[in-house]
Amino acid sequence: MTSASTKGKRVLAAAAVGSVTALILVGCSGGGGSGGNTDNAAGGTITIGTTEQVTKLDPAGSYDNGSFAVMNQVYPFLLNTPYGSPDVEPDIAESAEFTAPTEYTVKLKPGLKFANGNDLTASDVKFTFDRQLAINDANGPASLLYNLDSTEAVDDTTVVFNLKLANDQIFPQILSSPAGPIVDEDVFSADALTTDDEIVAGNAFAGQYVITSYDFNNLISYKAYPDYQGLLGAPKTDVVNVKYFTDASNLKLSVQEGDIDVAFRSLSATDIEDLRGKDTVKVVDGPGGEISYVVFNFNTQPYGATTAEADPAKALAVRQAMADLVDRQEIATQVFKDTYTPLYSYVPTGLTGAIEPLKSLYGDGNGAPDADKAAATLTAAGVTTPVELNLQYVSERYGPSWGDAYALIKDQLESSGLFTVNIQSTEWVQYSKDRVADLFPAYQLGWFPDYSDADNYLTPFFLTENFLSNHYDNPEVNDLILEQAVTTDPAARTALIEEIQQKVAADLSTLPILQGSQVAVVGTDITGAEDALDPSFKFRYAAFAKG
Repeated sequence: MTSASTKGKRVLAAAAVGSVTALILVGCSGGGGSGGNTDNAAGGTITIGTTEQVTKLDPAGSYDNGSFAVMNQVYPFLLNTPYGSPDVEPDIAESAEFTAPTEYTVKLKPGLKFANGNDLTASDVKFTFDRQLAINDANGPASLLYNLDSTEAVDDTTVVFNLKLANDQIFPQILSSPAGPIVDEDVFSADALTTDDEIVAGNAFAGQYVITSYDFNNLISYKAYPDYQGLLGAPKTDVVNVKYFTDASNLKLSVQEGDIDVAFRSLSATDIEDLRGKDTVKVVDGPGGEISYVVFNFNTQPYGATTAEADPAKALAVRQAMADLVDRQEIATQVFKDTYTPLYSYVPTGLTGAIEPLKSLYGDGNGAPDADKAAATLTAAGVTTPVELNLQYVSERYGPSWGDAYALIKDQLESSGLFTVNIQSTEWVQYSKDRVADLFPAYQLGWFPDYSDADNYLTPFFLTENFLSNHYDNPEVNDLILEQAVTTDPAARTALIEEIQQKVAADLSTLPILQGSQVAVVGTDITGAEDALDPSFKFRYAAFAKG
């Protein structure tokens, strides 16, 4: 272990010999707000249940909601969103602002420490972002840092992010995203992922909680970290246990009988409907932002680039025919009891710039399916029918209703006589590896936003280097995404966001299916659910209290 004094010397040495390459930035500033933990956490214990799985605790190796749910509790962020707001403010930072068009400067609060006693300095911040880019894991969030050129530790408390493009409107939000958890350079590897056991043993935490016991995807125990100095303040509950369920029906039974205090992600729609009528629990609805969609692998889908019958025009026709045939409203009503709504674009309804190009482009032009149109599309491209399609889904991650949803999608495609669909399911931990290894021609994913801006539904998906790893590459779309991120005029930026949606809708890199809201089921003696389900979409355990 490196001592705190040695770490400080490393920062000064790096500042003395390092060079600054200023290249990118966004023209907005993180707001003020000092935050700080001046009160001790309340006592008591609560137990939260979920079916969502953790992939990895290393922020460089996971980009999924189950893992990020843990990270939000235990890692510090430079910027974060206060309860009830989607807008970022300094968290463990004292200030954050653009000091030049391509320089974003962050000043840390003095005296920050990790729970293991190591000083948390600018050196750790530089280390954090350097390793994200160096590791660039296929399942990690490094794609969000597309505009970061270099990170400089000027002194123990000053960090300068040098950006590639000026006036980056998104970068402050990215610092609060899955790419933003600050890690301890004395515990984490600089060029490889660090194991969960090493992270827990190293006590490399400085968020509202630390992990005191870790049984992978079975039970995680947390205790409030008394030296957290961030925006969110002290947790309302000192000890939180999170129990992981493999069966949503058991999750429902446990919250209904009071064995757990909170159930969150993912109960079936029928379970939620049933629990709304129970006197022993409360069902709490939060702001929406979740989307579900099908990803097409441009290499391995029917007629994809690496198949024996590779043909881009036929591959596009297959994607278009699927878009013509899927009946979103039937899925929303029949499977999800209208707790989800049809999604006809890539940016969900409610966000600035959201439009619905798929509604007019595909099906009957009003959102309903059209088998005749699908048949004409395939015939015009010379596609032999029925098309055989392997379609993968993962019900234990997104909830048991998705098994029924994909069975219905299979029926919708096959009833046209144009497709033969093999639906398959794999556990999430394996699924997350296989999808980036080109093993799935078409597959389900869900998305919970990192920040409340249309960019977060575009950049991670449709840049040439994206987290889907589905080989989609449209240089015009790529350039438009980069342009909207640095466009300061709101009207001009909105127009670009709309244009991107139109172009991607024509390409069909993914097929949007449904948009959903946040739902938690809690015991009648539990408070704070409204704060936990806030517009930031970060599920914060610290908001809950019992009694």
